[in-house]
Amino acid sequence: MTRSLQAVAYRRPSALESAAHGRRLGLETSRGATPTGAEDHPRFFSGFLTAPQAAAAALLAVADVAATRYHQPQSPASLDPVVTGNGDRLRFESFSGCGGVYARLDVLAPGLDGGEVGHGTTNVDVNDPLRQALSRIGSDDPMHLRVGPEELAVTTTAGRVIEKKVPLPDRWLRGFAEAQVIAAGFDLRAELPAGEAVRFLRGLPGSGGGRRPAGGPRWVVPVGRGLRPTTRPVPGAVCLPGPERLTALRRVLRHATALRVYGPAVGTAAGAAGAAASWEIVLPGMRLTLTLSPDASRGFSGEGGVLDALATEEAAGDAELISVLLAWEPRIDVADLAAASGLAPGRVRAALVRLGTSGRVGYDTAEAAYFHRELPYDAGRVERHNPRLRSARALVAAGAVTRDGTVATVTAEDGHAHRVRDEAGVLSCSCLWWAKYRGGRGPCKHALAVRMVRRGAAVEPAPAGIDGGVR
Repeated sequence: MTRSLQAVAYRRPSALESAAHGRRLGLETSRGATPTGAEDHPRFFSGFLTAPQAAAAALLAVADVAATRYHQPQSPASLDPVVTGNGDRLRFESFSGCGGVYARLDVLAPGLDGGEVGHGTTNVDVNDPLRQALSRIGSDDPMHLRVGPEELAVTTTAGRVIEKKVPLPDRWLRGFAEAQVIAAGFDLRAELPAGEAVRFLRGLPGSGGGRRPAGGPRWVVPVGRGLRPTTRPVPGAVCLPGPERLTALRRVLRHATALRVYGPAVGTAAGAAGAAASWEIVLPGMRLTLTLSPDASRGFSGEGGVLDALATEEAAGDAELISVLLAWEPRIDVADLAAASGLAPGRVRAALVRLGTSGRVGYDTAEAAYFHRELPYDAGRVERHNPRLRSARALVAAGAVTRDGTVATVTAEDGHAHRVRDEAGVLSCSCLWWAKYRGGRGPCKHALAVRMVRRGAAVEPAPAGIDGGVR
């Protein structure tokens, strides 16, 4: 597994301090992207939180996910959450150490008071003393929030620098991208009022240190104003993959006004193996969302939802054009981008998927729209190091693909021939990958190679070992 060390530096630790008229929460920022380019310690907000207790609990929930490995728990290793200023809101995002849970807190305009929200993305320091201080908040006394250094700190380089170095695996970056792509295919499947939401979530297994309950995936069926558990994917059911992974939501239950559940559209085949889903707690002026991979033992990195977009040179060029038009919008309008770029809406959507692989857009299920942000990581290597994409390009470069009508033959390095069939635009393959997943985790490398040949995609020189060992 490829990984690197991600270094983040802060002027000082984030802290919660007492003040004459309440509390002051100072969240320190690292180097990040802004409309004027990369900037050390950008400042995104200085004002008040309208629901301090709920905001503190929700921020802790995002930090909980970043510090947790839900599958095969090991010693915790986490990255600080990512914060984005979108002009009218602040978004805090994190990803679990196991790569199977994506968390996002959206502090919307009604949750903020007395200050303008800037534009840009960076890491924000959430340290242990801050976590302890936030967990002790027992009242809704006024709380001033500052995201970024104080005014004085902006103009001086004095003071010590706090630096953290944490491992950043490629699969973690791929998972961050895949989670956005998968969520873009979700519909709202259920909405529960506060009382039903609290009753349901408190009844889930969850405090067992990340251990997966026996019996495989669980499912729930919307019934009236609640959810009824079921052991199989009956019509209308939504998958609850690893209910213990919703533990972080318990921090905010006392403040919840509703629970919304998002999943694949009704009629989408998920099979008994499970499906991803998003669980959103509505809070005063805020939303807290957890998106779960299809299984507790299965991270987002292998889902393959981005591969088709990565496989085309057309999407690469379109993404470059679309990226110039983005301006940290809280809600990206595809029709507006299509008009501004001259591209068809379908090509704009493919370009947005491509931009998602480099961390430049996320997806908000509540608003059914992409939003602009720039992850502060070298996320461009998601494409370069994607094993199926790399193997598919090698197959094309080696001339391993031959076509005969709706059937293509892909010959692997060992001489074994795989048949790829086109049935109404859907490619199936005779390989073991397809037999196991039936397209549920994106195209296999053979189908991907056939798509590349069809589209006339440019390829890289074949590396040693054409087949690459990835089905």
